[in-house]
Amino acid sequence: MELILVDATYELFRSYFGAPERKSPDGREVGATIGLMQSMLALLRDHDVTHIAAATDSVVRSFRNNLFDGYKTGEDIEEPLLSQFPLAERVLEALGIRVWPMIDYEADDALATAAAIFKSDFDRVIIASPDKDLCQCVEGTHVQTLNRRKQEYFDHDGVIAKFGVPPGAIPDYLALVGDSADGIPGVPRWGPKSASILLTRHGSLEAIPDDPLDWDVAVRGAEKLATSLRERRKEADLYKVLATLITDVDLDTTLEDLSWRGVPYTVFMELCDELGVEHLKGRPHRWAE
Repeated sequence: MELILVDATYELFRSYFGAPERKSPDGREVGATIGLMQSMLALLRDHDVTHIAAATDSVVRSFRNNLFDGYKTGEDIEEPLLSQFPLAERVLEALGIRVWPMIDYEADDALATAAAIFKSDFDRVIIASPDKDLCQCVEGTHVQTLNRRKQEYFDHDGVIAKFGVPPGAIPDYLALVGDSADGIPGVPRWGPKSASILLTRHGSLEAIPDDPLDWDVAVRGAEKLATSLRERRKEADLYKVLATLITDVDLDTTLEDLSWRGVPYTVFMELCDELGVEHLKGRPHRWAE
């Protein structure tokens, strides 16, 4: 039995920048929402889904913004995209998918929490997102991430092959190299190679010695790297906190809530009329009723 956890914020962004603009009968821009609907219908069919949930950043702001002024917000998101978030959540519900709209936390926190809570109930958990920070949730081959656009799965060995560090060290890695998608600047001079070498040797950001003579591994520009880290230890520790996903969000969800029984016929049909996508009415392969 398999659980699929969808990063619906990413899916909506991908649709917005990849799908054509489209107006609903009442004049609203709904192109990204329609793209999301088509993408989810394909996912439900191609994976023969039995259990699924999705999370959204209902408000593109979280507790992390209170910790660091530079953390991502929704200020730079174009209004035609931002306005479609509530409609996208309605689409997911109309497809029979359990939805977690996040306000104080982020969609990634909800997905990380769900993976932690429900992983023992499933043979495999797939987190459908290409976000680097979600790789910290990977466990062996049991919990994996999936980049749907490239059809790439990342298990424990895959994370190491891509980043040079195991899943548990992803927050440390992002604290050092930064994550532009989330507004985490990282530590100057530190790059993927130096971060992976030092984290592989010492295990965590906190365990990397201040003195490069104690590193026990050869790293190019070690003295400058060590100086940069020494001068910014406090910032680096904060960046790690920002990159560490929360795994105890109150999702108010049971195992039964994750069961996908099909698309609710009436709700879906009415939403298709509202969006002006009559051609999608026959797309669902399984109906709830």
